[in-house]
Amino acid sequence: MAESYEDMLKKAYAGMDEPTDSGERFVMPKTRIYIEGKTTVLENFADIAETLNREHDHFMKYILGELGTAGKIDGGRAVFNGKFEASQFETIVKNYVADYVICDTCGRPDTKLIKEDRVLVLLCEACGSKRPIRKRKAKAEVQGPSIEEGKEMEVHIESISKKGDGVARVGKYIFYVAGTKTGQNIKIRITKISGQVVFTQKIL
Repeated sequence: MAESYEDMLKKAYAGMDEPTDSGERFVMPKTRIYIEGKTTVLENFADIAETLNREHDHFMKYILGELGTAGKIDGGRAVFNGKFEASQFETIVKNYVADYVICDTCGRPDTKLIKEDRVLVLLCEACGSKRPIRKRKAKAEVQGPSIEEGKEMEVHIESISKKGDGVARVGKYIFYVAGTKTGQNIKIRITKISGQVVFTQKIL
Protein backbone atom coordinates (compact mmCIF):
# COMPACT_ATOMS: atom_id res chain seq x y z
CA MET A 1 0.00 0.00 0.00
CA ALA A 2 1.42 3.40 -0.99
CA GLU A 3 2.29 5.86 1.76
CA SER A 4 -0.06 8.82 2.20
CA TYR A 5 1.36 12.32 1.79
CA GLU A 6 0.93 12.87 5.54
CA ASP A 7 3.05 9.76 6.30
CA MET A 8 5.76 10.89 3.89
CA LEU A 9 5.73 14.37 5.45
CA LYS A 10 6.24 12.90 8.93
CA LYS A 11 9.09 10.81 7.57
CA ALA A 12 10.66 13.87 6.00
CA TYR A 13 10.41 15.88 9.22
CA ALA A 14 11.99 12.97 11.13
CA GLY A 15 14.87 13.06 8.68
CA MET A 16 15.71 16.67 9.39
CA ASP A 17 18.08 15.58 12.13
CA GLU A 18 19.89 13.06 9.93
CA PRO A 19 23.67 13.40 9.44
CA THR A 20 24.84 14.75 6.10
CA ASP A 21 27.65 13.29 3.97
CA SER A 22 30.13 15.42 5.89
CA GLY A 23 29.01 13.78 9.15
CA GLU A 24 27.34 16.92 10.45
CA ARG A 25 23.75 16.79 11.60
CA PHE A 26 21.22 18.73 9.54
CA VAL A 27 19.58 21.34 11.75
CA MET A 28 16.38 23.01 10.66
CA PRO A 29 17.22 26.73 10.22
CA LYS A 30 15.26 29.18 12.37
CA THR A 31 13.66 32.20 10.75
CA ARG A 32 14.33 35.71 12.05
CA ILE A 33 11.78 38.30 10.99
CA TYR A 34 10.80 41.85 11.89
CA ILE A 35 8.20 44.35 10.70
CA GLU A 36 9.51 47.39 8.81
CA GLY A 37 6.71 49.83 7.96
CA LYS A 38 4.18 47.93 5.85
CA THR A 39 6.61 45.13 5.05
CA THR A 40 7.95 42.00 6.75
CA VAL A 41 11.69 41.33 6.58
CA LEU A 42 13.19 37.84 6.72
CA GLU A 43 16.64 38.96 7.81
CA ASN A 44 18.43 35.58 7.50
CA PHE A 45 16.93 34.62 4.12
CA ALA A 46 20.32 33.96 2.46
CA ASP A 47 21.58 31.92 5.42
CA ILE A 48 18.49 29.67 5.27
CA ALA A 49 18.74 29.18 1.49
CA GLU A 50 22.43 28.29 1.79
CA THR A 51 21.79 25.89 4.67
CA LEU A 52 19.22 24.14 2.48
CA ASN A 53 21.65 24.26 -0.47
CA ARG A 54 19.01 25.76 -2.75
CA GLU A 55 19.05 28.68 -5.19
CA HIS A 56 17.91 31.96 -3.65
CA ASP A 57 15.50 32.73 -6.50
CA HIS A 58 13.79 29.33 -6.23
CA PHE A 59 13.40 29.62 -2.46
CA MET A 60 12.09 33.19 -2.77
CA LYS A 61 9.56 32.25 -5.44
CA TYR A 62 8.24 29.49 -3.19
CA ILE A 63 7.82 31.82 -0.20
CA LEU A 64 6.06 34.47 -2.30
CA GLY A 65 3.63 31.85 -3.61
CA GLU A 66 2.85 30.58 -0.13
CA LEU A 67 2.30 34.07 1.30
CA GLY A 68 0.38 35.27 -1.76
CA THR A 69 2.25 38.57 -1.85
CA ALA A 70 5.06 40.42 -3.65
CA GLY A 71 8.58 40.95 -2.41
CA LYS A 72 12.27 41.15 -3.26
CA ILE A 73 15.66 39.85 -2.24
CA ASP A 74 17.70 42.62 -0.63
CA GLY A 75 21.26 41.44 -0.06
CA GLY A 76 21.15 38.67 2.50
CA ARG A 77 17.58 39.39 3.52
CA ALA A 78 14.17 39.17 1.84
CA VAL A 79 11.45 41.83 2.04
CA PHE A 80 7.75 40.96 1.69
CA ASN A 81 4.81 43.32 1.18
CA GLY A 82 2.44 43.04 4.14
CA LYS A 83 2.71 42.06 7.79
CA PHE A 84 3.16 38.37 8.55
CA GLU A 85 3.67 36.21 11.63
CA ALA A 86 6.90 34.38 12.44
CA SER A 87 4.91 31.14 12.66
CA GLN A 88 3.94 31.50 8.99
CA PHE A 89 7.57 31.59 7.91
CA GLU A 90 8.42 28.62 10.14
CA THR A 91 5.67 26.56 8.49
CA ILE A 92 6.70 27.64 5.00
CA VAL A 93 10.34 26.66 5.59
CA LYS A 94 9.31 23.27 7.03
CA ASN A 95 7.10 22.57 4.02
CA TYR A 96 9.85 23.65 1.62
CA VAL A 97 12.33 21.32 3.31
CA ALA A 98 9.85 18.42 3.15
CA ASP A 99 9.04 19.03 -0.53
CA TYR A 100 12.35 20.22 -1.99
CA VAL A 101 15.15 19.02 0.30
CA ILE A 102 14.57 15.83 2.32
CA CYS A 103 14.75 12.43 0.57
CA ASP A 104 11.60 10.35 1.12
CA THR A 105 13.57 7.10 0.91
CA CYS A 106 16.48 7.61 3.32
CA GLY A 107 15.39 10.80 5.08
CA ARG A 108 18.64 12.63 4.36
CA PRO A 109 19.07 16.20 3.07
CA ASP A 110 21.88 15.35 0.63
CA THR A 111 19.78 16.10 -2.44
CA LYS A 112 19.67 18.35 -5.48
CA LEU A 113 16.98 19.49 -7.92
CA ILE A 114 17.25 18.40 -11.54
CA LYS A 115 15.01 18.54 -14.60
CA GLU A 116 13.97 15.35 -16.41
CA ASP A 117 11.73 15.78 -19.46
CA ARG A 118 10.71 19.22 -18.13
CA VAL A 119 9.72 17.68 -14.78
CA LEU A 120 11.43 18.95 -11.61
CA VAL A 121 12.91 15.97 -9.78
CA LEU A 122 14.55 15.61 -6.35
CA LEU A 123 17.68 13.44 -6.68
CA CYS A 124 19.26 12.03 -3.52
CA GLU A 125 23.03 11.86 -3.67
CA ALA A 126 23.13 9.68 -0.55
CA CYS A 127 20.98 6.73 -1.65
CA GLY A 128 20.45 7.45 -5.35
CA SER A 129 16.66 7.57 -5.24
CA LYS A 130 14.68 10.27 -7.02
CA ARG A 131 11.12 11.51 -7.13
CA PRO A 132 9.17 14.22 -8.92
CA ILE A 133 8.32 17.25 -6.81
CA ARG A 134 4.79 16.91 -5.45
CA LYS A 135 2.29 19.71 -5.91
CA ARG A 136 1.54 19.86 -2.19
CA LYS A 137 0.00 23.33 -2.24
CA ALA A 138 -2.52 22.50 -4.96
CA LYS A 139 -3.59 19.37 -3.08
CA ALA A 140 -4.01 21.28 0.17
CA GLU A 141 -6.16 23.91 -1.51
CA VAL A 142 -8.51 21.28 -2.91
CA GLN A 143 -8.93 19.61 0.49
CA GLY A 144 -9.12 22.77 2.60
CA PRO A 145 -12.10 25.08 3.08
CA SER A 146 -12.67 27.89 0.61
CA ILE A 147 -11.61 31.24 2.04
CA GLU A 148 -13.10 34.36 0.44
CA GLU A 149 -14.16 37.85 1.48
CA GLY A 150 -17.74 38.03 2.73
CA LYS A 151 -17.87 34.37 3.78
CA GLU A 152 -19.29 33.54 7.22
CA MET A 153 -17.84 30.68 9.23
CA GLU A 154 -16.99 29.52 12.75
CA VAL A 155 -13.40 29.55 14.05
CA HIS A 156 -11.69 28.47 17.27
CA ILE A 157 -9.57 31.10 19.04
CA GLU A 158 -6.21 29.49 19.86
CA SER A 159 -4.32 32.49 21.25
CA ILE A 160 -4.23 36.28 21.57
CA SER A 161 -1.97 38.47 19.42
CA LYS A 162 0.25 41.26 20.78
CA LYS A 163 -2.43 43.76 19.70
CA GLY A 164 -5.08 41.93 21.72
CA ASP A 165 -6.95 40.27 18.85
CA GLY A 166 -7.94 36.62 18.94
CA VAL A 167 -5.93 34.34 16.65
CA ALA A 168 -7.45 31.32 14.90
CA ARG A 169 -5.93 29.01 12.27
CA VAL A 170 -7.76 27.33 9.43
CA GLY A 171 -5.46 25.39 7.11
CA LYS A 172 -2.64 27.70 6.04
CA TYR A 173 -4.60 30.83 7.02
CA ILE A 174 -4.30 32.90 10.21
CA PHE A 175 -7.51 34.67 11.28
CA TYR A 176 -7.62 37.76 13.50
CA VAL A 177 -10.82 38.34 15.47
CA ALA A 178 -11.16 41.40 17.73
CA GLY A 179 -12.92 41.18 21.09
CA THR A 180 -12.42 37.47 21.76
CA LYS A 181 -10.77 35.20 24.32
CA THR A 182 -8.65 32.07 24.04
CA GLY A 183 -10.73 28.89 23.77
CA GLN A 184 -13.84 30.52 22.30
CA ASN A 185 -15.63 29.29 19.19
CA ILE A 186 -16.69 32.40 17.32
CA LYS A 187 -18.80 32.97 14.23
CA ILE A 188 -17.12 35.50 11.96
CA ARG A 189 -17.44 37.21 8.60
CA ILE A 190 -14.28 37.58 6.47
CA THR A 191 -13.68 41.25 5.64
CA LYS A 192 -10.22 41.16 4.03
CA ILE A 193 -7.62 38.61 2.93
CA SER A 194 -3.92 39.52 2.63
CA GLY A 195 -1.83 36.51 1.65
CA GLN A 196 -2.32 33.99 4.47
CA VAL A 197 -3.66 36.62 6.88
CA VAL A 198 -7.44 36.94 7.21
CA PHE A 199 -9.15 39.92 8.86
CA THR A 200 -12.64 39.35 10.19
CA GLN A 201 -15.65 40.84 11.90
CA LYS A 202 -17.27 38.97 14.78
CA ILE A 203 -20.95 38.16 14.20
CA LEU A 204 -22.96 38.85 17.32
